[in-house]
Amino acid sequence: MAVETESRKALRELIDLLTEIDARWAGPEWKLTSETDVVGAHRALMHLLEGGLHTMFEGDPEHPRFRRIVTPTRKFTGDNPDAIYYDAPIRGDRAYLVRGRMDEAVYVSLTLEVGTDDGSMGRRTAGVISDTQFDVDADGRFEIRIGGEPRDRGWLALDPEASRITTRHYYEGARPAAADPRRTLELEIEAVDPGPAPGVPDDDSVAAGIRRTAQFVRSRTLEQAPMVDAKLPPFVSIIPNQFPAPVTPGDFGLAAFDAAYSMAPYLIGPDQALVLRGRWPECRCANVCLWTRQQQTYDYTHRPVYRNRTQTRLEPDGSFRMLLSARDPGLPNWIDTEGRPMGIVFWRFMLPEGEIETPKAELVSLESLATHSGG
Repeated sequence: MAVETESRKALRELIDLLTEIDARWAGPEWKLTSETDVVGAHRALMHLLEGGLHTMFEGDPEHPRFRRIVTPTRKFTGDNPDAIYYDAPIRGDRAYLVRGRMDEAVYVSLTLEVGTDDGSMGRRTAGVISDTQFDVDADGRFEIRIGGEPRDRGWLALDPEASRITTRHYYEGARPAAADPRRTLELEIEAVDPGPAPGVPDDDSVAAGIRRTAQFVRSRTLEQAPMVDAKLPPFVSIIPNQFPAPVTPGDFGLAAFDAAYSMAPYLIGPDQALVLRGRWPECRCANVCLWTRQQQTYDYTHRPVYRNRTQTRLEPDGSFRMLLSARDPGLPNWIDTEGRPMGIVFWRFMLPEGEIETPKAELVSLESLATHSGG
């Protein structure tokens, strides 16, 4: 007879959860009706499971360690080709020191998340500090104090409910930083007054880790309604090929206070292209990328599936014209849809100044692109 432990019970719960996700989230209840849809959901589920095991299975807010959240082969919750993200568990009644290096990033920020203790997706952002608020030495190194006594610079108040800290390094180069193996960030975090050394893993701690992993996956699948049924923030549209005005997200979970976003689905036929017109605002950095309906970026390692300002050729008047299509039209600013007729277009503008021009989209035939001038 098998030895019954709490860890075995937790493991069976995880197995049951995966079965339920397969039956519901990867099916008609979440508007998935084709083979392609189901395969995409299963791939996203495997990435989420890896993410939960990597970031949530083991972690101690008394002795935290930063772990990279997403990579070119581990994608979820709207990853970004131009950014490298790390996170670590914390407690709201402690103080921490974060040391790091800019690593040639054009913008760096740290945010505090609330509601992640059990593995859940953060329900709100409780604070942010960017490189405008801390000092960077000649080698690009910085030190930030989280919590404790206030300081004029390099200090972020610690919300009592905060349970996780997320770091963001943004780049704006010709190649995606997230796929660059040379980008090995130097990041460390330590509690100012840590507790005793962690105990040896036991039945309770392993069971708790499995349950955190399960909740990480559940909160990003079954607890997220289909986009058409969800309560959406103002920067999200469900109308294909029509973008809302870019706005800052407030304390919306997993978002950055100092960014503006705009998001909408695209719908393109096999012989069509979506022409995107707009103007980059004054900001620290900006890009547009394509996501699957499960909010995974397309293959930015091998395909031009996104554009930042460095990669964009501008029109004589300073505006841009980008072209989304399944085939390369041989024109500047092509964004490869990977042959997917549907997906999500997501715009990011970090530290924007002034009003941001809302991007416009127009569906045209591929054969008309060379002469198309739009309206």
